[in-house]
Amino acid sequence: MKTIQEVLSLAAEYLQNKSLHNPKREAEDLLAALLKCKRLDLYLRFDQPLQENELVLMREWTKRRGLGEPLEYLTKEVEFFGVQLELSPAVLIPRQETEILASKIAEKVDSQKIKSLWDVCCGSGAIGLALKKKFPQVEVSLSDISKEALDVARRNAQKNSLNVNLLQGDLFAPFTDQKADLIVCNPPYISESEYLKLDPSVRHFEPKRALVGGEDGLEFYRSLATEAGGYLRPGGVLCLEIGHDQGEEVLKLFSLWKKKILEKDWSGKDRFVFCLENE
Repeated sequence: MKTIQEVLSLAAEYLQNKSLHNPKREAEDLLAALLKCKRLDLYLRFDQPLQENELVLMREWTKRRGLGEPLEYLTKEVEFFGVQLELSPAVLIPRQETEILASKIAEKVDSQKIKSLWDVCCGSGAIGLALKKKFPQVEVSLSDISKEALDVARRNAQKNSLNVNLLQGDLFAPFTDQKADLIVCNPPYISESEYLKLDPSVRHFEPKRALVGGEDGLEFYRSLATEAGGYLRPGGVLCLEIGHDQGEEVLKLFSLWKKKILEKDWSGKDRFVFCLENE
């Protein structure tokens, strides 16, 4: 039986030959996820032998990682702002920027005034479920055009014992004659040209439909700017994630709205827009 130290060495060598950036760290992340322990704990267990089933799975994961498949799709789960999420290639891997958005909303929301919240283009359900856990009294609805994505969101709601509504349809199609106090949307916002430049691990494994927002990446924001106001109650707020270079263009699209706030992520890049209901 091979020890943790031996397996880490072999996996790192394999990943180095596959030209992965920082192969040693990649090997550590893989094995820590497999053993469900912290990465640094591996160094306290260097001499521990792996079981045969663990070795088989580690070999499979290392091979797939060497082909570029993201770690999160190998482990099929990720933690996001207090909730555990199941992942599949039907949904995007939640990014740090989206977790920042959830955090900002949680800070800004007066939970006593918010009765209903919609997570539109929900994907795995990350934002809506995290906010439902934070504010259990709020009625939360998750919607997505993709049945496969909505199935993942449904399992994630069950996984976290959160009671939410799940609706299939494009943007506001599932919400006929309904209104919300707060609408959250992290829509596809990559342009066609930008998509071709994305890392292969994104282009080859994550769903293009959830990434590309038309030729210029602004297609969904145009629809949101004209439609979202009709689905917000008085005083309602629309919260958006945007591309790092789309701030000014998105603000122009929402020029008729009462108030627009552009905020940055931790890297100092434009990343979020908060809009009060349009006039």
